[in-house]
Amino acid sequence: MAIKLVVFDMAGTTVNDADNVHQALQNALQKAGYTATRDEVNAFMGYAKPIAIQHLLQHKGATADQVDNEAYIQQIHQDFVNEMVDFYQNNPLVSEQPLVRETFQALRKRNIKIAIDTGFSREIADVIMERLGWKRDVIFDYSITSDEVENGRPHPDMIYQAMQKLGIENTNEVAKVGDTISDMQQGKAAKCKLVVGVTTGAYAREELTPYNPTHIIDSLFEMVAIIDKELVKQRV
Repeated sequence: MAIKLVVFDMAGTTVNDADNVHQALQNALQKAGYTATRDEVNAFMGYAKPIAIQHLLQHKGATADQVDNEAYIQQIHQDFVNEMVDFYQNNPLVSEQPLVRETFQALRKRNIKIAIDTGFSREIADVIMERLGWKRDVIFDYSITSDEVENGRPHPDMIYQAMQKLGIENTNEVAKVGDTISDMQQGKAAKCKLVVGVTTGAYAREELTPYNPTHIIDSLFEMVAIIDKELVKQRV
């Protein structure tokens, strides 16, 4: 089956944020009294952020009362959200990754739908899309955030919802593209035909390789050639 939908992650994949997600999570945890290293935070990149916070608290030895306290988790998450909203609204480093629009345009010319999914909440995602003009310019077909499904990454819920909304019935017609291990796990869990790691974000090529993506790319525009090869296979 030919690819009909490509699901792209945001931060690190389609959005350049100068690695600030790590720092914002570290700052939110620090405010709660826990010091986490970049590597510790990186282990949970791509997860829904409240789940990432819960895992990090557990990793740092927080009490069960804290780890299982939804209000406590949400307060830390709100501190994270507040910092990220300010960052994405105001920091001059925020930009699209190179060739995002050209990639989306080329894929849509091939009648492929574009979905955006993210471990961010809708509040943060909308700030990013407003800043970059994505909704105004209608460069994608659908977006879904981790707080809009029952289970965020590494579960496949966001991919399934995008498929439902865009009329795609078979995951063998779907490609997932992301920069984190949880992106790879999500794509595998959904049984996407293509699961593509990109090296522009949280993880290097050698860190993504053990999770068996179908491809690893250094530029999003490489997706066009990958899709074209798939189309040729269909014609043979």
